Amino acid sequence: MKPAMQSRNHSAGQPPGRRERKRSETRQRIFRAAMRLFAERGFFDTTVEDITEAADVGKGTFFNYFPSKEHVLGVLHDVQLGKVEEVRAAARAGKLPIHGLLRQFMLRVTEEPGRSQLLARGLLATVFSSEPVRTMLVDTMAGGRRILADVLKLGQERGEVRRDLSPEEMARSFQQFVLGTVLIWSLHPPTNLNKRLGTSFEIFWAGISANREAQS
Repeated sequence: MKPAMQSRNHSAGQPPGRRERKRSETRQRIFRAAMRLFAERGFFDTTVEDITEAADVGKGTFFNYFPSKEHVLGVLHDVQLGKVEEVRAAARAGKLPIHGLLRQFMLRVTEEPGRSQLLARGLLATVFSSEPVRTMLVDTMAGGRRILADVLKLGQERGEVRRDLSPEEMARSFQQFVLGTVLIWSLHPPTNLNKRLGTSFEIFWAGISANREAQS
């Protein structure tokens, strides 16, 4: 994975210094400006110049952080994995049932691509046209799938999730439900994405809940 697609790690107990905080803030500002423009204009109709103007940074600054426009999407690697780490931490805390945690997570993980159908289509198109983006997505999904499997295993141990299916396969199915729902939503006349996601999730949950196993 290229440096622009990696997050910086800090030693335990050592917060980032002022210079590193500034770099992180600038990187995030460029990313947020780019995502806003991708949602409004589409990925392919947004230029690096558009992004630097919106983020109020120079073109040289942009390329200090990202080798290309496609690499801006690498920030999603950190964002999405951060969200899946949060759901695992919440599952380990045991304050909410797995059903509620996974439903909330499905809504949260689609916040970025769900900003607009134009953005969702552009993100999906870059997966097929850009090897760096495709590699990033594969890595992100693999990492997320391992963490989701941990969550589902906890659900099995608590009697909330059926035990006759492997956590890994259920995690893969979860990702397929999410991606499929966003894809179909992006191709049709505007509708409420969260409503579609809610329906998809309940269908997914009906297949993995412990109640389903008991009925088998």
